[in-house]
Amino acid sequence: MMPILGTIIKKAYELRNMPVELKKQRLNPIEAQKSELKKLMRKAQFTAFGEYYDFQKIINSDEVFNTFREKVPVFDYNSMYKKWWYRALNGEAYVCWPGRVKYFALSSGTSESSSKHIPVTADMLSSIKRASVRQLVSTSKYNFPVHFYEKGMLMIGGSTHLQYNGTYYAGDLSGITAGNLPFWFQHFYKPGKRISKAHEWATKLNEMVKKAPSWDIGVIVGVPAWVQILLERIIKEYNLNTIHDLWPNLTVYVHSGVSFAPYVKSFEKLFGKPMIYSESYLASEGYIAYQNSLDKRTMELIVDNGIYFEFVPFNNENFDDEGNMYPKPKTVTLEEAKNDVEYALLLSTNAGAWRYLIGDTIKFTNVSKCEIVITGRTKHYLSLCGEHLSQENMNRAVELLQEEFNIEVREFSVAGLRHGSLFAHRWYLGTDDQIDPDIAIRKIDESLKLLNDDYMVERMEAISKLFIKILPSSVFYDYMKMKGKEGSANKFPRVLKGERLEEWERYLREKGFLE
Repeated sequence: MMPILGTIIKKAYELRNMPVELKKQRLNPIEAQKSELKKLMRKAQFTAFGEYYDFQKIINSDEVFNTFREKVPVFDYNSMYKKWWYRALNGEAYVCWPGRVKYFALSSGTSESSSKHIPVTADMLSSIKRASVRQLVSTSKYNFPVHFYEKGMLMIGGSTHLQYNGTYYAGDLSGITAGNLPFWFQHFYKPGKRISKAHEWATKLNEMVKKAPSWDIGVIVGVPAWVQILLERIIKEYNLNTIHDLWPNLTVYVHSGVSFAPYVKSFEKLFGKPMIYSESYLASEGYIAYQNSLDKRTMELIVDNGIYFEFVPFNNENFDDEGNMYPKPKTVTLEEAKNDVEYALLLSTNAGAWRYLIGDTIKFTNVSKCEIVITGRTKHYLSLCGEHLSQENMNRAVELLQEEFNIEVREFSVAGLRHGSLFAHRWYLGTDDQIDPDIAIRKIDESLKLLNDDYMVERMEAISKLFIKILPSSVFYDYMKMKGKEGSANKFPRVLKGERLEEWERYLREKGFLE
């Protein structure tokens, strides 16, 4: 018998999809962004921030985009926090957005603070829900069978148990959003409220493995490293060949947070049939983009949902060698952006972020269609002497290494260091397969020379040596556990610098992996 619930949900998705598509045809992205900026400023004009920078005057100016970037400075987390957000954290209302901020998302810390507190307002939660529904809605064009829409959705995120200090709740964004799921979605949501509240990743992992046989999963959402660990544990526990022996209806994996390319090979071994891989871009600061087509490995910026975008060319004019943005960088709007140029993202949002550097870098593959790929982080690239080695380059080099030697590299990181009067790169490769270190580093080096002209030049002139350390993949996960960053949306940094590098190498020495 045709499942009634699935039929209703699929029909609802199809109907919901129609006005969205019509709206997109009616409103071009540049007009949508202009409208979004005005909407944001209009709502925030009577906040402390809006009055200080005279939003009323900017809204009424002839050139809103230009006046906005002339009058409002750029901010990174430290400057935004020190000047404005600390007031909202202390319970003050109407600081950068109307009302009092009830939730703060805890994001990975910098050297200056143990953890970033990113405001999450009711308006931002509504925008995230709206974007999530849109992404679900977009599946109606994939012609999935009706019963697919009845299956469970396993969302592997942070604990939904939030810290409350009397003024606000704080925790992982995934925990905040899971606690605000629409009522109709609770039926599909796995692992469910009880398991989701667990603080410890090990506890949550054990509970999910135990409950796995009772679930009928159609979609998995989560960061690749932790999803991989869960699936491997389930396969081992129940002596399966692949996860499809247990979940035959599993069809879609939605990944986010890091490039999926280095993980593809190892994920294919976990599945017994072809999977649809879909990428989403949900940061602590908002839902930025999602994949809208199966035949392209790109995502579409969400230009009409509570975020106004600006783009800072990621070059020496706007950033120093450590990836810090200069005080007055050149910024471009969506209208001025170009294809295949690396940009750092600036966001102004309905959570009270204004011209805020989130730390990610992107490239447009098609500006007119707002299609992007994430290329890395402003501070996760190497340029000791002008080699400009991006995360995108590193990911591709590792991917090529895996393909040629049929190995799985589950984690990796790179550090730059002085070597005599010149420089060197040190690679840390996490794999449980056998490979000769000399062969591995030679292949990586060859690939990077082909991928990056600057790297090729500097390898001849300034980077005199490449080192590599092959490590069991568990070393990376154990280090994350030691740091209290196990599970959820936590990622191992692709580039190690400063104190983080010292701590990592100290850890390796203690464990006997470095002399």
